[in-house]
Amino acid sequence: MKLDQIKKIAIAGAGTMGLGIAQLAAMAGYETILFDINAPALEKAKNSIIKNLDGGIKRGKLSEDQKNACLELIQFSTNESDLIADVIVEAIIEKAQIKIDLFNRVATQNNPDTILATNTSSIPITSIAAALPNPERVVGFHFFNPAHIMKLVEIISGAATSKEVAQTMFDLALKMGKKPVYAKDSPGFIVNRVARHFYVESLKVLEENVASHETIDALIQNNGFRMGPFKLMDLIGVDTNYSVTSSMFESFQFDSKFRPSKIQLQKVQAGHNGRKSGKGFYEYED
Repeated sequence: MKLDQIKKIAIAGAGTMGLGIAQLAAMAGYETILFDINAPALEKAKNSIIKNLDGGIKRGKLSEDQKNACLELIQFSTNESDLIADVIVEAIIEKAQIKIDLFNRVATQNNPDTILATNTSSIPITSIAAALPNPERVVGFHFFNPAHIMKLVEIISGAATSKEVAQTMFDLALKMGKKPVYAKDSPGFIVNRVARHFYVESLKVLEENVASHETIDALIQNNGFRMGPFKLMDLIGVDTNYSVTSSMFESFQFDSKFRPSKIQLQKVQAGHNGRKSGKGFYEYED
């Protein structure tokens, strides 16, 4: 499938990443379906998209007409059978089998050439594709948070991914106003491979009581970073960040330098997942 054949895009998962991708798809002029099994999550996603668009209007980036046109193109659904499109993007929990199960279900209700794109941060594309029919149409389509603002998108080809599918998704990212790059199917791809120790080493410093998380963030920011590691983990989602670290720890044969943090695990167990839950390493008000 080529870019000019894409008319409809469906996104599974109405979390922070899913809603951002849905907004981008609609802004690019595509009929868009945003699916989630949780109705309140969909309502929250809709409100977040409206807030994002209103922010764009305030900054002079788009008009009221563009906002309305975007919203008219998005269908919000709790019915998985609505996931019928030319491109289906999953942005659900970072668990390989759950992603595979979803793709297997939607594969039965879509054409064999429907592109199955995963927003996974670290799970090998090859392993996901191997469990699906027509693995050549499975590709990594990895956005960064917040998806509607961050420019980079990783296009990851598994062992079976066709060159045409990878090129189509590269072109789609460009149409969405992004800066796509091709990445090989290796643990963490490019960005998470490079950035993992930004989080892991900061958590080790915290675990060893060398400094507080506030101090570590302040030191990092005073050295030119826009956000410290703990503020960034809260923005991404402490649970999401922990899942990626755990996945990479396994992918690198449990190399100690990728060991997940006990402090981060405790946050996840307590439901302190960052901005989206109102509390992470910091506390947030609505």
